[in-house]
Amino acid sequence: MPHDLQRREAAARLPGVDVHTAVLRIRIGRTSLRAKAAISTRGLLAVTGLVVGTLLSSAAIVAVATRKLPQGAMPAGMKRSRW
Repeated sequence: MPHDLQRREAAARLPGVDVHTAVLRIRIGRTSLRAKAAISTRGLLAVTGLVVGTLLSSAAIVAVATRKLPQGAMPAGMKRSRW
């Protein structure tokens, strides 16, 4: 067994450590795919925080990029253009 897998399985046996697993099995004709992912509760919260941060920052960028400026707020020398 690879070292990382042994460490994860040992951590899963410790009391108080919750490990969430997901298993995916797909078979199309002769070809098949098996995937397994395991993550702790702390890791799941960390991933959730990263996803939320990414979504909020992209929403802020879109809001700023699409806002309309008040009349006369454009710097001199710049023209409004509508594609």
